[in-house]
Order: sequence, then C-alpha cells, then structure tokens
Amino acid sequence: MDTKDLLKLDQQFCFTAYAVARAVAQAYDPLLEELDLTYPQYLVMLVLWEKDAVGLKALGDKLRLDSGTLTPLVKRLEAKGLLTRERSEKDERAIVIALTTASKRLKQKAQKVPEGLLCRLNMPAERIGRLRDELKSVLQAMDAFHQTTES
Repeated sequence: MDTKDLLKLDQQFCFTAYAVARAVAQAYDPLLEELDLTYPQYLVMLVLWEKDAVGLKALGDKLRLDSGTLTPLVKRLEAKGLLTRERSEKDERAIVIALTTASKRLKQKAQKVPEGLLCRLNMPAERIGRLRDELKSVLQAMDAFHQTTES
C-alpha cells in the first residue's frame, strides 16, 4: 500500500467495519419489524434464547454492552412482556434476566430472520460464514491487544 493513501477513508479498516455493521443492522430492520424488536433488542433476545436466565452482567459481557446501554434495553423488553428481571437468589446484588412465555413463542417467529438476511445479502451462506469467522478473528486479536495494553 502506498503510504500517501494511508489516510484515505476507503483505506481505513475501521470505517469499513463500521459501515458494514451499520448496513447489516439496517438490513435487519424490516425483518425485525414484524417481531416488534429493534436490532439491539433482537441481540438481547438471541442471547436469552440460547441460554435462559442470564445475569445482567453476563448478558452485557456477551453483547459487549455496558450497563448504561443494556439496562434501558432490558427495561423496554420487560415492558413488552418478553423478559423478567429478578434479584439473584445467590447474590442479592445481581439481576437475573429470564424469558417469558411470550418471548419463547416469539422465538418461533424469529426463526425466519437469519434466512431473510441471507436473501438480502444475496451471497452464499458459506461465504457469509467465512466472513463471520474472519471478523471473529479480528475481534479476538483486538481483545488480545486490549488485554495487553490494560495490564
């Protein structure tokens, strides 16, 4: 790469990653509209559909969200009747987030969302899987970098 191009926007990995993340989230919007979920709410539900009754801190860690961002999301989902927040029996300071019957029914409707996204991307599922795996590698590298700089 020519060093004079280093500061061009199109050469920036960060911008491309940011733009892709925004575009993908926007592609989900019409798919999630019929579930009455926003994209961040959908991500919360994905974690809970995978493992019910998760601590608020563990949920935030999994989604890489701080409590200031996660708490309002959880409160809105609770207001919709899709989850409950209760104090942990083991640690009174901890909050446990659990699914409701309504959210378990919603999971059935959500089954078609991933396929809908693949149709919008118009790319083979195998390629999307490879891209996802590559992005996970980048994320792991960034995590390792942050761990070494924070130590």
